[in-house]
Order: sequence, then structure tokens, then C-alpha cells
Amino acid sequence: MHTDGLRGKGISFLCLRLYMPTRPILQSFVSSNKSDIFRCYSDNVGSFVNIPYACSYSNAAKRGNRPLLAVATEQGSVDVMDTSKRNDWDFEPQRVTLQPHANGIFDVKWSPSDTLIATASGDHSIRITTLSSSVPSQERVLHTLRGHEGTVKTVAWDPSRDGDILCTGGRDGAICLWDLRVGERSVRDEIVSVLSIPKAHDLERKPARSRTSRGKVVAGTPLPAITHLLYTDTHPHGVVSSCSSDGILNLWDLRLPSANTRTRSKKTAKQHPKPLFTSADPTAYGGARRGRGITTLAHGTGPTASLVFALGIDSRVHTYSLPSLDILSGCMSSATAGADGVEMNDPHAFYDSRMKTSSFYVRMATSPCGRWLACGDAVDGKASLYDVTTAGRARSVSGMRAVELKGQTGEVGAVDWADGVLATCADDGTVRVWRPDLDVSRQCRDDPEEMKWNWAWSTDA
Repeated sequence: MHTDGLRGKGISFLCLRLYMPTRPILQSFVSSNKSDIFRCYSDNVGSFVNIPYACSYSNAAKRGNRPLLAVATEQGSVDVMDTSKRNDWDFEPQRVTLQPHANGIFDVKWSPSDTLIATASGDHSIRITTLSSSVPSQERVLHTLRGHEGTVKTVAWDPSRDGDILCTGGRDGAICLWDLRVGERSVRDEIVSVLSIPKAHDLERKPARSRTSRGKVVAGTPLPAITHLLYTDTHPHGVVSSCSSDGILNLWDLRLPSANTRTRSKKTAKQHPKPLFTSADPTAYGGARRGRGITTLAHGTGPTASLVFALGIDSRVHTYSLPSLDILSGCMSSATAGADGVEMNDPHAFYDSRMKTSSFYVRMATSPCGRWLACGDAVDGKASLYDVTTAGRARSVSGMRAVELKGQTGEVGAVDWADGVLATCADDGTVRVWRPDLDVSRQCRDDPEEMKWNWAWSTDA
């Protein structure tokens, strides 16, 4: 591959117009130890590290505009960082810091027009914050949404209703739909949901608390938490959901009547919303083992537009087709499955023996061009990159090796892509930005002892 032909080109050009294997591009990702590291600072006395729990690039950044990254932390703050490429001696551009919560934020998402940010928190609420500089900082939280009975784990904006409609999922197992146009409706000036789907991934489950023969109340098995929600382009008003107990996905039509007991009649109270499509469980490999939960969903675009990717705590990225949610990975015969149900060569999953994603804090994201996928790791301060261009078609297992990015310490949890940029967040309180640079990458490999003081670079797993 000729360096001169790639120098100065944007990732969009590389992804969309060069019909060649893109693994060499992934192998060229580098990160400066001076200008590509951003730190999350703590406001607590005696604590210097503020762990980033979630991150999200703006929609404009994914289209190739200024790469603004929202980073949500364990202390309830959101830092909006400008991750544009700069010289090592340049100061970091001034960031905007918001404080919508006093508890950890587990998800953060930009509205379609990038004017609002939605945050999902451990305080059981969702808050909508404006980024308008004309609004005083103490008044930037416009709405507080309450309806979940536990930590809110995920939030997603309706892409067709800019800044008006969003849905959320929580540890209580419920999915809630919110319409900000309804206005403040509760006595505490908080918006209540217009639609609720309780027990979204266990509709047949009995109540979580039951009585023994002696009349004592005992705790039942907890409901599967909703771990991720994803709007799809393949079905109007369709949202795909995942949960913490297995690899089954549901596709919902969010125009269904509400299951909220405060608004439904006795007749509709007995009716439960049903998903339009429900997948099989690829993490169980046809019954070869018990199912594993899903941490993150990501939709494909471009060459992968008909697919949904799901990162499981079985340390594999599974693939599903839209809109039917037919599973592609996990369909293994006993002849190809390992005797212990773990070491299975799956030509439709993405995995590497060194990749460990056994934590629900570890996330995944697909690139705007739809060719690449990145996921964090529970150990060793690294992230893994995959070329998913051929996802949906069986591949040789030898062709699925990950490209590793290692430049942080502890667990690498949140990751997200802009156009030509990848951000990774770690337990050491840092956010690292990675970009492809063939010249620097070659120098790092030729002289690693010298280059390690200034750069981190990709390696083959």
C-alpha cells in the first residue's frame, strides 16, 4: 500500500471509495501521548480520578465536522471536549463541563441536531441538558424524566423527531418512551413517560417478590436489566432492545398502547405489549451453554446496513439481520462447537482469544462508514478493532483477528467513533483519541523504544 496515496485523505474516502482490505488501515491507528490524551478531573476532595462511564460523539462529528465528544463520568458530570487534531505544544481547546446529576451517568446521547444532550443516571432519572451558551450554566437542565425504579442504563433519541422523543431502559427491566412536547406533568415538575413496557425481556415472569408457605415475603430473581436500545431504519418507530441475562434481542413498535397503570383501563391492564420480532440466543450456541448478556448494540451502515452487532459478556460480537433479528452467529453444529461450549470457531462472530468483555461497563461502537467496529476490554487497558466489511458472510476464523490499541490502564469501557477518529475511555480517568497515520505507524514499528515516549500505536492481537 502506498503511503502517498493515503496521506491527507479522510476516513470517509478510505472507507467508502477504496475497495481493498481495510485491516492495514486499522493497523495504522496511533495516538499522541501529548495531544491525544484528555483527563477527567474529580471535584471530590481526596480523589484525583473521575472515571468516564460513557462517551458519545456528536452527529455532526460522525459526518466529518468538528469532533465534539461528550464524556459522562461516575460523578455525574459531562465534559464536552473538542478532539480535533492539534500539535503537541498546543493547549487543549476549552471544554464545556455540565453537571446534570450528582450520581454516575451510564449513558449519554446527543439529540439529532446536537442541540441537546440526554443522560441516564444511577439516580433513577434522565435529564435533558441544552448546550446553548446563551443559557446560564445553572439553568441548562431543561427536563428531568422519572419513571424507572432503578438505575437508568441506556437512552436513545428518535432520529425522526429531533429533540422531542426518546426512549430509555433501566435496571428495573422496563422500557420507557418520553415525549418532551407533553411538558411538565408531575407534581415535582418532572415529565412522566407516555409509554412503558415493564419486564420487557421477561414478559412471562412472575412478580419478583413472592410468599412462602409460611407467608413470609422473599425476594425473587431480579428482572433482566435493559442494557441497550437502538432505533433502526428498517422499521418505522422500531426500537431494538437487549438485556443482561441472555443474547435475545426484541424489536418493538413504540406506538403500542401504554402499559402504565396510571393511564390504562382495567381491560387493557391485562394486555402486555409484545415485541414484533424476537431473536434466538446466539450466546447459548444452540444449547451448548447457558446464555450470556449483551452490553451494547450497534447498527451497521454502508456495507453492513442490514445488520445489528451485539457485544456479549461471552467476549464475542454477535451479528443479527434486520428487521427479523435472525441470528447469524451462534448457529453452530455439535461438530464445530467445543466440548465445553466455549472454544467454538464461529465464522459469523467477531472475537479474539485475548479480548475480555465480561463487564457490563465495556461498550462497543461501529464507525460511521460501517466497515469498522471497536470494543473496549475489561483488562490490560486495551481496545480491539475489527474490519466488519464482510459481516453477514461466513469468513475463515484466521481472518477475524483483532487489531489492539493499548495506551491506557485498567478497564477500557466506553468507546465511540467520529469520522476518522476513535475515542476510548478508561478507568485511569483518561480519554484517548486514535487516528490512522501510516507514516507515524511505520516509525513506531521500526523504532518502538524511541517512539514509545511520544506515541501509542496499534498492534496485532
